[in-house]
Amino acid sequence: MALYEGVAAADSPEVIIKPQQRWSGIGVKELWDCRELLYFLVWRDVKVRYKQTAIGASWAVIQPLITMVLFTAVFSKLAGISSEDLPYPIFSFAALVPWTYFSRSLNQSITSVVGNAHLITKVYFPRLLLPISAVVGGLIDFAIAFVFLLGMMAWYRITPTWGVLLLPVLILFTMLTALAVSVWLSVLNVRYRDVGQAIPFLVQLWLFASPVAYPLSEVSERWRVLLGLNPMTGVIEGFRWALLGKQVPDTMPMVLSATVVLLLLVSGVVYFRRVEATFADVV
Repeated sequence: MALYEGVAAADSPEVIIKPQQRWSGIGVKELWDCRELLYFLVWRDVKVRYKQTAIGASWAVIQPLITMVLFTAVFSKLAGISSEDLPYPIFSFAALVPWTYFSRSLNQSITSVVGNAHLITKVYFPRLLLPISAVVGGLIDFAIAFVFLLGMMAWYRITPTWGVLLLPVLILFTMLTALAVSVWLSVLNVRYRDVGQAIPFLVQLWLFASPVAYPLSEVSERWRVLLGLNPMTGVIEGFRWALLGKQVPDTMPMVLSATVVLLLLVSGVVYFRRVEATFADVV
């Protein structure tokens, strides 16, 4: 009996599932084939986020709302920062909605690989799904905050211009911005756990390096080009233009932001795909 079992075990085929060894793009077909897994990852993250919370999804509005109140008191009332003929509360809140989505997606995505070590070490699936699921899952909070923003626009009697038709493009651009940065940082966090510790502080600095509390027009021409290298500059200026009827943003900062996002996304995905096979050995 023991001899029979040994022969059967030796004759049984061994199936090894592993990622492709050569570069073949971002693996769109592979990601599409695993779309159900993406759905379950997103749904799991959403349930965990609001499990045993007293006010649930209201946190999606409370954080940007409190920040708006503080910015209004400090930057508008005390510092006298211009809001380009718009009520300062809605001027800042229109920027805080995409910014809050970006920062939350960033914080969730950075730990997405390390936090799913129990999956990575047991079965193969496209690891790129992990940061993608964190970015997609943040859209629920974004939608709740956006509805509140529409209510504020109605309160201040602000009517969107035809630019609102480009809102889906701006939302997609915001998602790609969050994903571009998240892919890089999630890989670096696998190698260096210091990244996860430093990100909350860096996100706070990034907030003030973005035109959230102040208009881009208040920045001197010399620094405006440098500010355009910040990918969130294009996102924030685009949202204000599409929703609040603000003047058309300067072309240079928008082009620079889009270029930076494209470079970060392509290079991040390339690097992610090259090192994803080693994740199980490191996490």
